[in-house]
Amino acid sequence: MSARLPDNYPRIYLYRRLVQAKIFIDTHFSERIDLNCISDEAFFSKFHFIRLFRQIYERTPHQYLISVRIANAKRLLASGMSATDACYAVGFESVSSFTSLFKKQTGSTPSVYRQQQLDLQAAIRKAPLDFIPNCFAESNGWSKTAILKKPPSE
Repeated sequence: MSARLPDNYPRIYLYRRLVQAKIFIDTHFSERIDLNCISDEAFFSKFHFIRLFRQIYERTPHQYLISVRIANAKRLLASGMSATDACYAVGFESVSSFTSLFKKQTGSTPSVYRQQQLDLQAAIRKAPLDFIPNCFAESNGWSKTAILKKPPSE
């Protein structure tokens, strides 16, 4: 946080107000919020707020809101929720804009991401040892060869 802030406010005041706005976004991301709501939370005019927020977080409040929504959509998709339901659950109003923003940030569409996550979870359930670093597994006596040599339980 080496951003240059205006000298007419104490630094701690600015940081508290910006953090308060960020927490507001983190808490209310799924609701219909806009720049006016967010800047009101920080008690700044919206243009002053955008400038300060960008200096501190290196992105605009809108860009941050989109990233929070996408992160939460990824969590919902990984749990098996449909792309359409995840879209609306995180606050997007259009499936097409959600899909294009999701693809822009993750490199895949929501449906493809969901299927990849479900496939990964199935693979982990099938062979969990394949997803544990070998050095950690061996230090705990969980090596694949030791497991394969064990006689079946009766």
